[in-house]
Amino acid sequence: MAIPDFQSIMLPLLNALKDGQEHSNADLIVRLSSEFGLTDEEKRQLLPSGTQPIFNNRFGWAKTYMLKAGLLQFPRRGYTKITQRGHDILTKKIDKIDIGFLEQYPEFIEFRAIKKEQVLDKGGAPEEDEGKTERRTPDELIETGFNSIQANLGQELLERLRKGSPSFFEKVVLKLLENMGYGKGQVTGRSGDGGIDGFISQDRLGLDKILFQAKRFDEGNPISASMLRDFLGALESRGVSKGVFITTSRFPINADDVLAKIHKSVVLIGGPELVNLMIDFNIAVSTEKTYEIKRIDSDFFEEE
Repeated sequence: MAIPDFQSIMLPLLNALKDGQEHSNADLIVRLSSEFGLTDEEKRQLLPSGTQPIFNNRFGWAKTYMLKAGLLQFPRRGYTKITQRGHDILTKKIDKIDIGFLEQYPEFIEFRAIKKEQVLDKGGAPEEDEGKTERRTPDELIETGFNSIQANLGQELLERLRKGSPSFFEKVVLKLLENMGYGKGQVTGRSGDGGIDGFISQDRLGLDKILFQAKRFDEGNPISASMLRDFLGALESRGVSKGVFITTSRFPINADDVLAKIHKSVVLIGGPELVNLMIDFNIAVSTEKTYEIKRIDSDFFEEE
């Protein structure tokens, strides 16, 4: 089955704690992932940031929300225990625990009020369909929003690059390679360059070079296999073993087959990868907002 949303984890988690004992979060994750019939692949599936398994993250938020409602307590780090209120819930034999159910408790209402005020204070608006939205955890919502912003930014970068001149694009490529730390270089700046638009010197004497080709093409105009072979031929004729071919478009399907026939270090960078690198290395972009996500420092509360 698919990985359950965090609200679907709430009731099974409460049932797993009905014996009244302290249970480690690690053991609870193993038990619940088994109850939900998750495959090994689903257990390993990570958040878009790659920082944590999705199921573990949703388990953590299910636990946190029920803590805010007074159904659970955290007796010590890494452990969870049911409260008397949680026991009382289980005696009622309910079918589901979700955000709507938890809103019967004043403590949870207060928690939700603080959350909404923070959104409004920042000029935001309350979510119109919170039940639908909050099937995802806050971490997932942040990452989904962030990835959407990055995708829109990347698309705008590609459009701007495609509208610029070929010479401007060559300078962008040079600046990107320099910012990535490969060395200093220059654009050749002349026609009939034999498939080479510029070079990077990886040492001060220029003995070790990377040659690059920059093609500013539309999405519907991919790099041809003959263009790729011309670039490889240019490397060979100059006795250079390293090359980078960068385009705002894409490469032919058989590009890997063409590269497999040579003994050189050649990297192909298409449009999507190009704009991601530009964003990562701050080329043509600037930081608009920065958010800090803070957690409790449990070590601070450890008493001697």
